[in-house]
Amino acid sequence: MLQQYFIELGEGYGDVYELMELIETNQHRLLRTFIFSSKANGGQAISLAAAFRPARNSNFMPVYICREGISQIGESKSKRRLLFEETSLQQGQEPIFIGLKHSSEFADTKLFYQYITGILRLNHLVPPLQ
Repeated sequence: MLQQYFIELGEGYGDVYELMELIETNQHRLLRTFIFSSKANGGQAISLAAAFRPARNSNFMPVYICREGISQIGESKSKRRLLFEETSLQQGQEPIFIGLKHSSEFADTKLFYQYITGILRLNHLVPPLQ
């Protein structure tokens, strides 16, 4: 049975570079890229994520994420977000923007990731359970 798993990279500048490197070196497996946004502290908390097809014959579909590490107030985009968007576009993927509840609204991050997985499946952005 195909399972999607979120793998947190971190919230820092270097973590976004790691995510971009994963996108570039695994471009043959790249399924989609995402920009998740949630309300936080009078602005937005931005998460960057990339979903990859399973490797070989596995049923493991990784979704790498830099969770809520980018603050955005107003319409100006941060340099990290712009770099992520540029990398995604270079690989033929326009990042999909999705508004979400903030992870602090959930008792556990596992529940937060189940919430996101449900949204992605309902919108046919990742494959359903098989």
